Amino acid sequence: MKKVYDYIIVGGGIVGISTAWQLQQRHPDKSILVLEKEAGLSLHQTGHNSGVIHAGVYYAPGSLKAEFCREGVDATINFCKKHEIPVENCGKLLVATSALEMERMQALYERCGTNGIEVDLLDAEQLKEAEPNIVGLGAIRVKTTSIVNYRLVTEKMAEEFVAAGGELSMQTEVVDMAESPLTITVKAIKNNQPVSLEGRFLVSCSGLMADRVTKMLDIETDFQIIPYRGEYYRLSSKHNQVVNHLIYPIPDPELPFLGVHLTRMIDGSVTVGPNAVQGWKREGYGRINISLKDIWDMVRFPGFWKASFANLKTGLIETKNSWWKPGYLKLVNKYCPMIKLEDLKAYPAGIRAQAVMKDGSLVHDFLFAESKRSLHVCNAPSPAATSAIPIGNYICDKIDERQPVTESKVPVAA
Repeated sequence: MKKVYDYIIVGGGIVGISTAWQLQQRHPDKSILVLEKEAGLSLHQTGHNSGVIHAGVYYAPGSLKAEFCREGVDATINFCKKHEIPVENCGKLLVATSALEMERMQALYERCGTNGIEVDLLDAEQLKEAEPNIVGLGAIRVKTTSIVNYRLVTEKMAEEFVAAGGELSMQTEVVDMAESPLTITVKAIKNNQPVSLEGRFLVSCSGLMADRVTKMLDIETDFQIIPYRGEYYRLSSKHNQVVNHLIYPIPDPELPFLGVHLTRMIDGSVTVGPNAVQGWKREGYGRINISLKDIWDMVRFPGFWKASFANLKTGLIETKNSWWKPGYLKLVNKYCPMIKLEDLKAYPAGIRAQAVMKDGSLVHDFLFAESKRSLHVCNAPSPAATSAIPIGNYICDKIDERQPVTESKVPVAA
């Protein structure tokens, strides 16, 4: 008799694994399967971020981002302590280098108070004392920011998930779905053979492919995933002690990107980045990446053109600096003038899965879609890694409100 899983989860990033791990803890008698098309876990957004446990400075009060991040800081650090995963509480400075940034810094400072985040305001002299190699007019010091390796966190959650009875199917790509009954057609990478799986409820945490998974189930949505490349450099090892904190610019509040920053990594190195340039391949991590399928999907989507024209100046500057290294360096030198061109060494890029609406607006908060037998995380913006445990808990709550569907049982509306 063919096995019917109670829950099937698509996606082996930290959000998908966190959800599976917590769902298995809640329902130890249920059969839960995680599908991941790669040979390893967290090989896309989770494994290509800067490893920061964010405090939640930037996020609109009352938003899911602010709520999840606030809960996620302690949850992530406690998980790491329990499992002896290295964490360093180095703190973060948001440095203002112009009059406009000083105004934005004050607004951020007030938002920190609203979000319950403990911070200090530093003037130029105090900034120099805290960071001798950094220049600026002032800064916000965030004490609760830390760094970690999120791949290790994801792998430990997966280990506990499997130990509790869950199943992981690696190198298994979802190629089609049907709603009634819930049937998922997958293709094993190693033999390229299609296999049909059955489940009672599906949870999709598929990141860069989130919109395509919803389309497989004919769920009507008005967004599309647009990839933005975040390009990094690693500093020469002689600069491993160049900063004591993480150093961030004051961001433009109209954009979801935080700007090029100096990040101390948990391995002792220091990276610079990321920028935010238009991607032409959803999983394109090399220098030149083109996917005709991904490009075709973008150019047919009206929101892509509206978002591109609305942010044309910023996009052109980011593209120029992507190809012209001195332009990229200038973004760093405005607050760290000692860094030279030869200090910028190659480092892997990341891809941000940005949900864009048909009207061209960028989705700044979490976005979900649902059908009778499925729940889809359509947009999981930064700080999704920091927030992975409360996000997983939230998804589990929504699932529990809608018991797994059988052919004879109608789910309770979410």
